[in-house]
Amino acid sequence: MTRGGPELAPGMTTIGFIGSGMIGGTVARLSVAAGHRVVLSNSRGPETLQDLVAELGPLATAATVGQAAEAGDLVVVSIPVKAIGDVPAKPLAGKPVLDTGNYYPQRDGRIEVIDTGALTSSSLLQRYLPDAHVVKVFNNIYYRHLASLTRPSGAPDRTSLPIAGDDAAAKAAVTAYLDSIGYDTVDAGTLADSWHQEPGSPVYGAPYGPFSSETGRRASAETIRTALAAARRP
Repeated sequence: MTRGGPELAPGMTTIGFIGSGMIGGTVARLSVAAGHRVVLSNSRGPETLQDLVAELGPLATAATVGQAAEAGDLVVVSIPVKAIGDVPAKPLAGKPVLDTGNYYPQRDGRIEVIDTGALTSSSLLQRYLPDAHVVKVFNNIYYRHLASLTRPSGAPDRTSLPIAGDDAAAKAAVTAYLDSIGYDTVDAGTLADSWHQEPGSPVYGAPYGPFSSETGRRASAETIRTALAAARRP
């Protein structure tokens, strides 16, 4: 595991969003509630995000994908795996990139390096962004549960989310950011290990309750560690 990614500065941080759908929009709401600035983007242009910006208030702005990548101290990439080749690499150099994506062949088409197990989807994103520090997070939780399970730091009923990445400093920055928006973290290893939290694994969805539940249920760090350990390669 290498070092070199930036630390998360105390106080207000700017979070860039490439993709502002269900997960991206939810993370943006949690970020604004925690006092962070957010710069939102999607593939359709900033004008399509005005309603979300209006909802989020003065800490939110809409921008192009390139502008969001440039503005963010941390950048959330929340797009289909088939679109990761469109993520701009240069403005993300040196930054933690939070990858929320999951590979769904029925949507993304077949991607041979993922199908063969040569790369995880997050490792593939890291290949496209060689100078960024990709951290897999938010991919295993239903967006409604992500919105409802947030708790203040130190709360006894806090929920944990797994994170995976290759850069220790970037993982520390993501851990600090998740703490600020109401979640604890469990280190799930490297990007090569991130299949432990992908669709079909024990930690995907189930620890937080069924998708039919609006609010979900707390998942402790121990629950997440146990689920990660139970994962088996398909």
